[in-house]
Amino acid sequence: MLGCYLLGAMILTWRLWADPAGLTQTRDPHDVDLFAWFLRYAATAVAHGRLPALVTTALNAPQGISLMWNTSLLLPGVLLTPVTLLAGPQVSLTLVLTLGLAGSAASLFLLLRRWGASVTAAGLGGAVYGFSPAMVNSGFGHYHLVFAVLPPLIIDALLRLVTGRGRAVRTGAWLGLLTTAQLFTGEELLVSTALAGLVLVVVLAAGRPRTALHQLRPAAIGLGTGLAVMLLLCGHALWVQFEGPLREHSRLLNSWSGNLAFFVTPSGRLLLHTSATAAFADRFRLGLSEELAYLGWPLLIVLLAASVRFWRDPRVRAAAVTCLVLELFNLGGGSETIGGVRVSGYLFPWHWLQWIPGLAQVLPDRFCILGAGAAGAVLAFSLDLARAPSSQARRWRAGQLPTLVAVLAILPLIPVPYQAAPLPPVPAGWQAAFARLRLASNAPVLVVPVPLLGQTQAMRWQADTGVPGSLNLGYLLGPGHGGQAAFTPSPAKPAAKYLNALWEGRTRARGPSSARLRADLAYLRPQAVVADTSLSSPVGHVLASLYGRPSFRVGSLLVWRR
Repeated sequence: MLGCYLLGAMILTWRLWADPAGLTQTRDPHDVDLFAWFLRYAATAVAHGRLPALVTTALNAPQGISLMWNTSLLLPGVLLTPVTLLAGPQVSLTLVLTLGLAGSAASLFLLLRRWGASVTAAGLGGAVYGFSPAMVNSGFGHYHLVFAVLPPLIIDALLRLVTGRGRAVRTGAWLGLLTTAQLFTGEELLVSTALAGLVLVVVLAAGRPRTALHQLRPAAIGLGTGLAVMLLLCGHALWVQFEGPLREHSRLLNSWSGNLAFFVTPSGRLLLHTSATAAFADRFRLGLSEELAYLGWPLLIVLLAASVRFWRDPRVRAAAVTCLVLELFNLGGGSETIGGVRVSGYLFPWHWLQWIPGLAQVLPDRFCILGAGAAGAVLAFSLDLARAPSSQARRWRAGQLPTLVAVLAILPLIPVPYQAAPLPPVPAGWQAAFARLRLASNAPVLVVPVPLLGQTQAMRWQADTGVPGSLNLGYLLGPGHGGQAAFTPSPAKPAAKYLNALWEGRTRARGPSSARLRADLAYLRPQAVVADTSLSSPVGHVLASLYGRPSFRVGSLLVWRR
């Protein structure tokens, strides 16, 4: 089955593998550049004989960046160091994408098999998870989400603890190792997994309270062991995140409101869609990479019917409730109009959770990734029950009607392969400029265009070449006023936006006064300024007025030594 999943992942990514070092998927280039930077940072640290620092000024100097508050993909970055150093970060990213799709499907397949699903049923359930629109759309640039291999393994370990199928200490230690690995892969997905596991355990315990009480002590021992292992391995990292420098303690988004239509409206990235549905999906304000709820009418009807018919089965009941809760999170905590009636956000579960510390920066639509996994579990377990001789479906077995219905239900989920686009080339003279500058590895450099949200070229150039060692500003999350999470909070941000506007040719862009511009850029204290422009351009004129004549020109770059 793993071979089938890997083949499916290769079909989806074949355009990228035509030139894995020079092609990237379309739609979210800035997040791809960000993850390329993270992989280069991790590989550089390992190449120097150390693990990546959790707080560094390699980006956003002089303030720096906390990797624990960003989607830094630390564990995969360390493991893929040889690939990154030998072939470049883009090859590593394409490998993460491909293995994430196939590995996530295989991971749920193994969980379903362990808990009694047949090969056919588990195969279909794994495919629903690994190749769901939630997973595939995350693959446009959110590598920490598409590499969702560990959550099913974490859920499996948790279930073995609470049901008594695993030894308390050994299974608890395994759970601690898995959660540690997930923490350093994607912390947001770990939060989603914890909530999904909590719902599963509550539903199972409510169905069999006496059994739950009997298993309470060994489960507590196992969970305590897991917590101890996790804190031993990543306690320092959590302290750096919540008590160290650059800590954050507020919400990323002020509000979130989903849309019920996302559950049944296919985007243009699915094989079965219409121009109208594709246009509706493209209008989503956060982009297709955050439209993760689609399951389609056929699968929703099958899931509802199967949940009602096989509600007595604890596996179906627990998976169905978990799927419902996780998918409802997509609606956020605001009001929603359903059938022309305004429904208060108080009725949606995310309304009551969004203020809890640790959940403040979680985007609720991303719970749909594990929601798709729960949907796959409902489909798998109910399919086997429908095919069982003891069920009322016995008379259908001659035509394998249940399997046919399940296959038809998931056909609308079939995605189309990712579109590929060439990576922008590194400017001529980039490496020659830094070889001539001979800067220390921690010397900050101001590059124009300045790296910011929506302007990530310099980060990509640094990721592809390994130079410079430190960049002023960048596309990242950091603590702004009062700890408020913000993209690139810095006193120099207005000046950087002005320089970028001039670089883009918006010559009428309003900027700060000359004195304010000098003060903002002085805060950055760059030891060199490198601009991909000409001296006669508007941004070239401004830089010359600030720093004088360039120290030298190489290729397409103007360079000022500070």
